[in-house]
Amino acid sequence: GSVWEANQEHGTSCHCGAEGGAKGRLEHSNSLDCAMRLNLGCGADPKRDATVNLDIRPGPNVDVVHDCETFPWPFPDETFDGIIAWHVFEHLKPWFMVDILNECWRVLKPDGLLKIGMPAEGSFGLSQEPTHIRTWNEATPHHFDPDYRYYKVYRPKPWKILVNEKFLKTVPPGLVYTDPATYNASIRIIMRKRP
Repeated sequence: GSVWEANQEHGTSCHCGAEGGAKGRLEHSNSLDCAMRLNLGCGADPKRDATVNLDIRPGPNVDVVHDCETFPWPFPDETFDGIIAWHVFEHLKPWFMVDILNECWRVLKPDGLLKIGMPAEGSFGLSQEPTHIRTWNEATPHHFDPDYRYYKVYRPKPWKILVNEKFLKTVPPGLVYTDPATYNASIRIIMRKRP
């Protein structure tokens, strides 16, 4: 069976034994390396310990085949310490985004972390991929955090923004590209589930 099924059977969520829930494990590791994770839109990502790989298509490393835009997801409430959504949200329909974030909130344990990565607006990485629909900008996460005025627009399940930054990747050697400053600009967002 999957890592998720095995951990449910043994009643454990962290293979390293760190204490203190998701918040304590964040301090322990500063990543989600030692917590029970859901990897949304995993594609060909390799299998990792304590990770459930979910994708819309079957594959050798996919544990659960499910469409992220179909609700509810096939997991009980408060199953995961963290969710990784690395280069998946830009493929999803924007009118489902509030529901998707609410579903992430549902399957995360209290204080669970959601790590999001996607190409930045105007980047080569966003426009070169034919299945990209749209990306977020610096203000988009504000719709999900009650500390910001945009939260009042949809009033989704509450999140706390921990990281909201734009960063640049290096242009690979041999690639001819006119503007290295925007070649592969990406955004990284980390949010914590609020009660």
